[in-house]
Amino acid sequence: MPEHLKDHALDRAKRGDQYWRRDRWKALIHICLQWNDLLLALLARDLKMRYQRSAIGLGWSLMRPLSQLLIFSLIFRHVLPLNIPHYTTFVFSGVLAWGWFSTAVPAAATSITGSSELVRRPGFPIGILPVVAVITQAVHLLLALPLLFIISFIETGGLTLSIAALPLVFIAQALFTMGLSYLVAIAHVHFRDTQHLVGVFLMLGFYLTPVFYSPLKASEPMALIHTLNPMAWILEGYRAIFVEHAWPPVAIYWKTALISLPMLFAGIWLVERGSARLVDEL
Repeated sequence: MPEHLKDHALDRAKRGDQYWRRDRWKALIHICLQWNDLLLALLARDLKMRYQRSAIGLGWSLMRPLSQLLIFSLIFRHVLPLNIPHYTTFVFSGVLAWGWFSTAVPAAATSITGSSELVRRPGFPIGILPVVAVITQAVHLLLALPLLFIISFIETGGLTLSIAALPLVFIAQALFTMGLSYLVAIAHVHFRDTQHLVGVFLMLGFYLTPVFYSPLKASEPMALIHTLNPMAWILEGYRAIFVEHAWPPVAIYWKTALISLPMLFAGIWLVERGSARLVDEL
């Protein structure tokens, strides 16, 4: 091909690629705006269904962490003392963070199979369902957060500038929870025992994660169960802010991102690639 025709073809390809990219970004923005409205509608639906005709409604979201706080404080301060400074703040921050994770993942596991009517609707974005499950459970953490602020203020004194790191720790946990949620939601469509396996792993994970006890030091035996545990990193971030009034270690962000982002992208890719097959499996 003559050189001038090659240049012309190259220019047309570049222009076409630019137009395609511009259209693609417009489409992505449009999808995000659609997701925003749909996300709010599904979130309101889930919360309404959960607390419909309940006497105290969303107040139940505080009952579980408060009851756990009461039991842990009673046992590990008076029966089997662990001698952890500021134990009420220490254990309540752990209970809230673990509570979000341990309720979001099982809810996400059944989010696709439990919404078969929505999934079968043409054009419905199946990938939004695990996101709704994670955010619905995050609402409970956000409702209990003011109580954690009060407990931390009473027990450890006023908060410091390190509180500015709280959104980053929250995002780190959201990414990890969402990445895992996508994978278990897809797995549950094809293998219906997944929700039971998730329950077993979460029960084991609760005891292997330093929710109510101090994390093991790197030099101690079995320290790998904490040094390789993403939820242990995230709890360290919350406790640095609320218990120690210090900035969380930067390592928790990149380590969590290193694990979470591949899971998240793989989950989204699997949903997008296998949407038709997911509908057939329901």
